[in-house]
Amino acid sequence: MIALFICIFYFFYFALVAIYIVFLPKMFSISGYDASHIGALFAAAPAMRFILPFIFRQFGGLNHTLFNLALVVLFTSSALFIPALQNFYALFALNLVYGAAMGMILPYVDTIALHYIEKERYGKVRLWGSIGFMLMALWLGKVLQTVEQSLLYFTLAALATMLSGWYIGRYENSSSMAAKSPQKSGEGESFSISRYWAFWLAAFLLQVSFGAFYNFFTMYETAHGISLEMSSWLWSFGVICEIVMLYFQGPLLRRNLLSIIEFATFATALRWFALWYYPDSLPVAFLSQSLHAVSFALYYSAAISYIYGLYREKKLAQQFFLGISFGLGGSVGALSAGWFYEVDAKNLFLYQSLIALMAWYMMRVHSERRREYESI
Repeated sequence: MIALFICIFYFFYFALVAIYIVFLPKMFSISGYDASHIGALFAAAPAMRFILPFIFRQFGGLNHTLFNLALVVLFTSSALFIPALQNFYALFALNLVYGAAMGMILPYVDTIALHYIEKERYGKVRLWGSIGFMLMALWLGKVLQTVEQSLLYFTLAALATMLSGWYIGRYENSSSMAAKSPQKSGEGESFSISRYWAFWLAAFLLQVSFGAFYNFFTMYETAHGISLEMSSWLWSFGVICEIVMLYFQGPLLRRNLLSIIEFATFATALRWFALWYYPDSLPVAFLSQSLHAVSFALYYSAAISYIYGLYREKKLAQQFFLGISFGLGGSVGALSAGWFYEVDAKNLFLYQSLIALMAWYMMRVHSERRREYESI
């Protein structure tokens, strides 16, 4: 039963993410906000994801009570987007609160999922998030007409996320469930970034390299003669490949997780290089999108599984992974990609490929250092 509710949670959580990143920037633009204001609004949430783990590390970490509070805050902040729409400072504050809640909720549920579900089965559960993202994007792309309508869907998705998350937390707190589940909380080392700094730097750099893809891929492709409609198919194809990988990746996760992370990181560097070297080629664009299965789906599953086994403070470690990679890395990636695009748009993905290659090198450094620790 817990697996079913985790599937439901992922579906609505990432449907909520789809509304937030695919539609709300356009809706805010329609409401009269310029690009600088929209950029500031959407930098707030990733910044909070980065800051939060440091706060929780000082005050005892994330627990069941704070998780439930985050669920309520998520729904409340999402519902308040509608009355706050015409006030930039109110919207900015709500984006900060929304980002804080999202940054607490996902690491908590990921930890529960890895506690109760074998890592080989994790992908088959997590893929429901990709399905939720894709279906919400396709559905709203057809029916969305007003700003208020988009924010209503946003609020309803937050409500579904809150309810499914609340049940997961309640189920995890059940003594009967705890009795049936292996006690893994004591496994691993005490949490430290400095001990494995190369891994954390690699995670950060890899998400920096995604800045061009998440923010400028459509602009880059249409500038090289690929239609807007075909660009939307490229996005959908990437999500489909991601879903396929999540479903079939189980046997791969039984192998050496560090080797998988290294491979996925190197594949990402090749992915961006191909987009730069063949900017006008539609087949290469589809090939690049097929690698989303490796550079996102396989990488993410392997990375959170690796962190889960590495550290004793598992929820805190997952928070830091989300904060340093998708939080700080996502923010720096978006800002740097915007600068690269303005200065030298033609070579945008060459720069991103080099950044991903730096991430791969850092993973190699981490692997060597890990072997040295284990040999002592």
